[in-house]
Amino acid sequence: MPSDNHFKRAMSLIEADKTRLLGLTVGKHENVQPGQFVPRSEAQAPPKLTFAGASPTSTYLVVSLDVDAPFPSLTFLGPILHWIQSEVKVGASSVLEFDAPFVANYIGPAPPPGSSPHRYVFFLYEQPAGFNHKDHAPADGKTLGNMSRIRYDFDAWAEKIKLDDPVAFNYFTSN
Repeated sequence: MPSDNHFKRAMSLIEADKTRLLGLTVGKHENVQPGQFVPRSEAQAPPKLTFAGASPTSTYLVVSLDVDAPFPSLTFLGPILHWIQSEVKVGASSVLEFDAPFVANYIGPAPPPGSSPHRYVFFLYEQPAGFNHKDHAPADGKTLGNMSRIRYDFDAWAEKIKLDDPVAFNYFTSN
């Protein structure tokens, strides 16, 4: 899987330093812990994100991927891009806020019938200098089609925009 290195590095990040855990509220599930199960029906809206370590002078980028498509034991369609949001800033109570258009609109979990739970990962990065969402988003605020999400080459995109290592990370499972 192309993004396996990103996932492994992010997992080691939060294992080594719990303060780097990205706060997720998914539906009615507050303070989601890494790997926690969230039913797909309760994860169809973008999660509320918090990060106590966020700097008020920094701008962030959120990326979410399904790293287990179509099945955790057979990931030839993965990763699937679920969300890219730029221009994220920290607000009151460490809540991450944004009012800029998405780069890739959020889509909720949708593993195929019979699949075991998939991992839905959320990376928080400092947004690279000079990043312009219009250079990477569909024209006119349109949503990103499914074919552009499947086998998403996150490594190439991260290199193209010069992403550093994530500053925070979390994930949940769902089916």
